[in-house]
Amino acid sequence: MRFFSVLFALLIAGATPVFADHQGTEQTSTDQTSTKRSKQEILRDLGKRFAEAGVSPVMMTDQERRVALANTHLVAPVRTLPPSPSAYPLNIELTPEIADVVYTFEDEAFTVRSFLERHELMGFMIVEGDEIRLEYYAEDHGPAVRWNTFSVSKSVTSMLIGAAIEDGYIKSVDETVETYLPRMRGSEYGRITIRQALQMSSGMRWTENNESPDSDASKGALTSGLVLTDFLATLPQEHEAGTTFNYSTAETNLLGEVLRAAIGNNAAEYLDGKIWQPFGMEHEGNWLLGAPFGGETGGCCMNMTLRDYARVGLFAKHDGVLPSGQRVLPEGWMEESLTPSKAYAGYGYQWWLYEGGAYSASGLFGQSIFIRPDANLVIAVHSNGPASSSTSVYGRHLYTVLQALGRHYAKPADTPEHHGAD
Repeated sequence: MRFFSVLFALLIAGATPVFADHQGTEQTSTDQTSTKRSKQEILRDLGKRFAEAGVSPVMMTDQERRVALANTHLVAPVRTLPPSPSAYPLNIELTPEIADVVYTFEDEAFTVRSFLERHELMGFMIVEGDEIRLEYYAEDHGPAVRWNTFSVSKSVTSMLIGAAIEDGYIKSVDETVETYLPRMRGSEYGRITIRQALQMSSGMRWTENNESPDSDASKGALTSGLVLTDFLATLPQEHEAGTTFNYSTAETNLLGEVLRAAIGNNAAEYLDGKIWQPFGMEHEGNWLLGAPFGGETGGCCMNMTLRDYARVGLFAKHDGVLPSGQRVLPEGWMEESLTPSKAYAGYGYQWWLYEGGAYSASGLFGQSIFIRPDANLVIAVHSNGPASSSTSVYGRHLYTVLQALGRHYAKPADTPEHHGAD
C-alpha cells in the first residue's frame, strides 16, 4: 500500500526569518499566491491520483508535498493522538543574535540567518534547557501545523520498545522476533533479535530507495500486519545477523509488529499513555496506519507540530523520565540506545550518532530532532527538502548547521562568545 502517496507539500515560498513569539497563533498550511493551486485543489487531485494508482511522495511536486505533509490526516488513514491537558512548558526567551552564528559549508561561510531563508525550510526551533531561543516558521507554516515526521518516528518506536521492556511486556532485546510473532517462525527474519532490528543489522536484503518503484522500500515501507510480515518472509539473508548495517524501514515496521503483539494494544494508544499525555504534548498529533483501521507503520509517519517535535527530544534528553519523576524507559535505556552498534558506529537503537555525544532522529525530506545533552540542547526541524535528504545540498546544509549550533551551545560558559562553526 502506497500511502506515501498523499503525504507532502505546497509551494516553495521565499519566507524571511521571524524572531517572534508565535504562542497562541493558530496557523494552517495555506497557499501563498493566487497563481498556485489552492490547498483544496491539491488535496482533491492527490486523492484522485491515489485512488486510481497510488502516488509516491517523491513523485509529487514541491507544491503538492508542501500541502500533503501538513495534511496527512486528510489523505491517509491515521490514529489520533489527542493533546495533553497539561502541556510541558516551554518558556520563550528568544535570542535573535543566534541567527548570526556562522557555519562553514564547502569552504564558504554561511550564517544561521541565511539557512533560515532557504525555501526548503518550514520550521526551525532551538530549545536550550526548557527555553525557546529561536522559533522560525515559513509564511505558510506555523506552530499549530502537524507536519509529517517520516523516519523520525523510528526513534519514537525505539523508545516504545524500551517502555515495553520497563513494563514487562518484552523481556529483553536479545529475544527473537518470532518469540512475539509466531507467524514469522521458519523465516530468516523470525530468527533475528530485537536488538539486531533496533540496530538495522539483520543482514537481510533490503533496498531503501524511495525514488525507485521497484525497490523493497516502495513495496513494503508503508505496510504493517500480514502484508508486511508476508513480504518480509520472502526476503533472503545476505549477511550474518549483527555484522552489517543496512538502513531498512522494514526493520522498524517489524519492531512495530513486535510492540503491538507484546502489549496487546495498538502503538498509538501506548504512545499516548506512556509519553504523549504524561509528558505534555501541546497539540493533537497522529500516526499513519498501514491500512484503514490497521496497525501503525512503526518506521514512519507520525505527524506533530514543531514544538511537540522538540518535546519528543526533551523526553529523550531527560532519559525517559516524565515531569512527575516517573520513569518510562528502563534505567540506562537511552545510554544503551546511544551506544554505537558493532555493525555501524554512527547508529544506535534507531538513533543517528554524532560528535560530542550528539544524536538525532531524522526523516525523509529533512525532518530532524537534534539533541546534544552536554549543551542541554534540542533543535527541531520541519523541512520540505529533496528526497535524498542526506546527500542533497539542503540536507548537507542542515547537517552542518545542526553540528555548528551544537558546538556553539556546548562552548564553556567562561569563554568569549564564539560565532564560528569550526
